[in-house]
Amino acid sequence: MAILPDTAPDTDSASASTPSFESALTELEAIVAAMEAGQMPLQEALDAYKRGMALLRRCQDTLTAAEQKIRVLDANGLRDFNPETDGKQES
Repeated sequence: MAILPDTAPDTDSASASTPSFESALTELEAIVAAMEAGQMPLQEALDAYKRGMALLRRCQDTLTAAEQKIRVLDANGLRDFNPETDGKQES
């Protein structure tokens, strides 16, 4: 029987415990590895799948929010870095 680290098998939402992006991704990777090992009983696999989907949605939401912030910053004047001109001070 596989043991999943720090998984909450009966959570209906990822907001019950809001992990950071990095910890959510680490937990999701552990769930995938445990499921791929194929040694979980059916109910444990279903619970792990449910938790994994909640973590996946959390990661996707975080990435979408970051993408939107980058678009806002980009629209406010960010530009590509050019080391030949950006590193020199203009007179």
